[in-house]
Amino acid sequence: MTDRTLVTKVSPIASWESLFRAQVQVMRTLAEDFPFKGVSLTEYDVLYTLSFQPNRRMRIRDLNSRTLLTQPSVSRLVDRLALRGLVAKSVDPTDGRGTIVALTETGFDVYRDAARTHGRSITGQMTKALTDDELAQLAALCDKLRIGVSGVDDDCIVETPDA
Repeated sequence: MTDRTLVTKVSPIASWESLFRAQVQVMRTLAEDFPFKGVSLTEYDVLYTLSFQPNRRMRIRDLNSRTLLTQPSVSRLVDRLALRGLVAKSVDPTDGRGTIVALTETGFDVYRDAARTHGRSITGQMTKALTDDELAQLAALCDKLRIGVSGVDDDCIVETPDA
């Protein structure tokens, strides 16, 4: 007789619920850092995304696909950020129907200040619960899931840039 380890099969639904509930709980805890210096978590998401783009600019259409907001919400949010001087909007020179959103120096400074605090909060929350090996495993599993669902490896941003 061979020694067999009993493996309990977990349903995809149970796995999803676990992932979703963990994400919601972590986000609630991290959201306590915001608003930070007058920037909300959703505004930070836009500033963060722009900070990684070439010349810190991108089409608003592409920004829509990289954030967790709906298209009308992104447009309104970009308008509010532009009024505060954190981003600048311009007509896309290659397609007059498109809009380019660019992170201003002021916007980058606000982003960088918020990123430092947010990064410390993320590190504290994640390392309180997981070891370095578990963090690596979690990142690998999440990347695999994201790519498997989307079919595209979109070079997910995973680090806050050094300021």
